[in-house]
Amino acid sequence: MKYTALLPLLLLAAPAAAQDMSVFKTGPVFEEFGPHAPVEGIDTVPADTEFAIAFDVSTPAEEGKRSRGIESAARFINMHAAAGVDPDNIRIAVVIHGKASMDLLTDEAWAAKGNEGENPSGAMVREMLDQGVRFILCGQSGAAYGIKQEDLIPGVETALSAMTAHALLQQRGYTVNPF
Repeated sequence: MKYTALLPLLLLAAPAAAQDMSVFKTGPVFEEFGPHAPVEGIDTVPADTEFAIAFDVSTPAEEGKRSRGIESAARFINMHAAAGVDPDNIRIAVVIHGKASMDLLTDEAWAAKGNEGENPSGAMVREMLDQGVRFILCGQSGAAYGIKQEDLIPGVETALSAMTAHALLQQRGYTVNPF
């Protein structure tokens, strides 16, 4: 009896919780990923703003999908470039550790680790590297997962540890993005 009384409430709540993703668009830097939405009624970000942001990614991509953590860095770049910030004023480093380390593998190394097809995050990582985004693998995670430098997408760096990478980035003026 009490469950039948809850059913109408649940049906009314479902539309209220739905998200309208139709306003999210990619670009202007990355056209295939990094969707963001314009936000009306806010002061714009000054065009001369400079960002130095480190992203910390330890959650691996879901099977068959791109890494959401890595895509957050692309979203940051697209969002701020669309808001008028010069992309040359946006310095991004993505520090990868734990199981997310696999998202930095070449397609060959990906397959050698028993995965099907191509690394779903590979094309995104390569394009971001081409745009100056730094990817830094935790050397401790690399050792734990048997990842060698030649297993990594060309351009990916390796640090002694994720902690070391973050400490060095902070000394160079980077802040850590908590998302």
